[in-house]
Amino acid sequence: MSETIDLHRRRLVGAGAAILAAAPLGLASPAVAQTRDGAPASPPDPIRGTQPGFGPLKQVAAGDLDIGYAELGPAGGTPVLLLHGWPYDIHSYVDVAPALARAGYRVLVPSLRGYGSTRFLSAATPRNGQQAALAVDALRFLDALGIARTIVAGYDWGARTADILAALWPERCKALVSVSGYLIGSQALNAKPLPPRAELQWWYQFYFATERGREGYARNTRDFVRLIWELASPQWRFDDATFDRSAPAFDNPDHVAITIHNYRWRLGLAEGEARYAELETRLAALPPIAVPTITLEGDANGAPHPDPAVYAKKFTGRYAHRLITGGIGHNLPQEAPQAFVQAVVDVDGF
Repeated sequence: MSETIDLHRRRLVGAGAAILAAAPLGLASPAVAQTRDGAPASPPDPIRGTQPGFGPLKQVAAGDLDIGYAELGPAGGTPVLLLHGWPYDIHSYVDVAPALARAGYRVLVPSLRGYGSTRFLSAATPRNGQQAALAVDALRFLDALGIARTIVAGYDWGARTADILAALWPERCKALVSVSGYLIGSQALNAKPLPPRAELQWWYQFYFATERGREGYARNTRDFVRLIWELASPQWRFDDATFDRSAPAFDNPDHVAITIHNYRWRLGLAEGEARYAELETRLAALPPIAVPTITLEGDANGAPHPDPAVYAKKFTGRYAHRLITGGIGHNLPQEAPQAFVQAVVDVDGF
C-alpha cells in the first residue's frame, strides 16, 4: 500500500492531510472513467474477473535479478510495461493485459523483486526495497528485453516506479498511466510527522519498524495481505479463488525482507545502497514529469493517497486526471480493468 504516497505527501499535502483518508462510498453504478472536464471516456472491452490467469510465465536475467514475467501480444506492438504494487502481484493485470494485447500492444507484466518467480542472482545482494532500486530493476528489465521505449503504467509501488522512470529516464517512456498520481518521495520528507488521522492510515508502516512487526508479517503473511486488500479496497468483493491465485507470489523467499526494508528505509530506519545515492538525491528534489500522462483514482480508495489537485502541477506535459467511480479501491487495474485499459490507449494517443 504502497509507496502510495511516499510520504512526499508530506510536502504535497501539507495542511490538507485529511485528504489522505479515503472515505468509503456506497455501492454505485459500474465503474465509469471521467475526464477532467467530466466527459465520460468510451468503455474498453475487458470484463473484471473473466480471465483465469496468465498461463506459463517467462524468465529473464536483468540486473540483480532473474525476473519472472508475463508477456502477451504481438512482438512488434508498442510495448506497455505494467507494474504491480504491495501487497499484490501480476494478477492485478489479469484482465487488463489480454485486452491490451488484443488491441495490438506488446504487454509485459513483471513480478517485482520479492514476488512470484523473481529471484536475486546472488545471495550477497542486499534485499533492498528502496524506491530507486525498484526503478533500476524496471530499467534493467527493459534493457534485457531490448526495449528502448515503452508506455509505463502502475499503481501503488508500481506507480511510484513508473513515475520515477518517467521523471529520470523520459527518453525510455512514451507515456505514463499512474494510479494516485505523483508518488515520488524522499527520506527527508518522510521524517516529518503528519496529523494523527493521517498517521493512523500508516499503521502497518510503524508495525514493520519493529522486530515484532517483521516476525508477525513473516508468520502471518497471507492473513496480513488479505487484511490490507480489504482495508485498501473496502468495496472490492474478491473471492477466495481470486486471493488464492495471487497468494503464492508472497511465498517468495525475499518477500518479507523486501517489504520490511522498503518501509524502514522510508522512515530512515534502514540504509539504502550507496550505488543509488545519486538517484535518491535527484528524486528528493521531486522532479517534474514531462511525458504524456493520465492519472487515475478510485472513488473508494481506502489506502493513503494524495488529492489530485495537489500533484497536478508535477505533470508538465500533456496531462489528464480521471476519477473512476463505482466503489473502486486501491487495486484499480483489477477492480476497474476497463478504465485502466482505456487510460493506456488514450495516453498512447496524446
